[in-house]
Parts: sequence; C-alpha cells; structure tokens
Amino acid sequence: MEINGLPLHALVVHAAVVFGPVAALAGILYAVVPRWRDRLRWPLVALAAVALVSIWVAYLSGESLEEANPTFYTDPARADLLDTHESRANLLRFSITGFAVLAFVAAWLHTRSGTTRIALGVLLAGTAVLSLVYTVLTGEAGAQMKWAGYQS
Repeated sequence: MEINGLPLHALVVHAAVVFGPVAALAGILYAVVPRWRDRLRWPLVALAAVALVSIWVAYLSGESLEEANPTFYTDPARADLLDTHESRANLLRFSITGFAVLAFVAAWLHTRSGTTRIALGVLLAGTAVLSLVYTVLTGEAGAQMKWAGYQS
C-alpha cells in the first residue's frame, strides 16, 4: 500500500486527523445548536462520510504497514508505543463508525422532534466527543511512536 514510494498510511492519516475532528465538531454543533441544524445537516453527513472512510483507510493501511515491516519496531519502547497506537486506533474506528451511523440517522430523521430528537442529539454528541478524543489520542500515540528518540 504505497503511493509514489510513500506508505499510504503516512499520507492518509492527515485526512483522518483533519476530517475526524471537523466532523465531530459539526456533529456537536448539530446536536446542541438547534438553529444551525438545517444548515449543518448535509455538511455533517458529508464530513462524517469522509471521516469514516479516511479513518478506516488509515487503520487498514497501518495494519498493512506493520505487516510489511515486521522488524521495524524491534525496540521495546517503540513496540509499546505501537501497541498503544493500535489499541487507540481500534477504539477510534468503532467510535467513528458509530458517530457516522448516528449522523446519517440524524440527517434522515432531521424533522423529528421530542424524544427522538433529544436521544439522537445526545447519542450524536456523545459519539462525536468520543471520536474527537480518540482521534487526538491515536494521532498523539502515532506521532510519539514515529518520532520517539528524535531530538530537535
């Protein structure tokens, strides 16, 4: 999984760390600012879709990168960082999937009111916050793993 000699993972993580948080912020705003719901409905769906795809591609390309380089992280400190990065990536892919599904459902049921709207808003905001947190934590662990031992 390479593009022009570069690992796909190194390229696609940039989309994941941009679109994941932007989609999550759009989801939070959609859930908590009622007057913006009409304007945010379709941008939320588009951002959630792009975030979902980019995070899953980042996950799958990371797995491929690790399989292609089995001795790359023979240093125990980096191996621990890799384990942390992988476990956070697992949680991120499930949280972003739940968030995207809820974003699609919220857009589909956009005109609903009462309990349905409240429940969707709470679930959407909750999964958005979870996705936002795990995007940051996963990216931080990946950066620590990649740049461990380098001094500026």
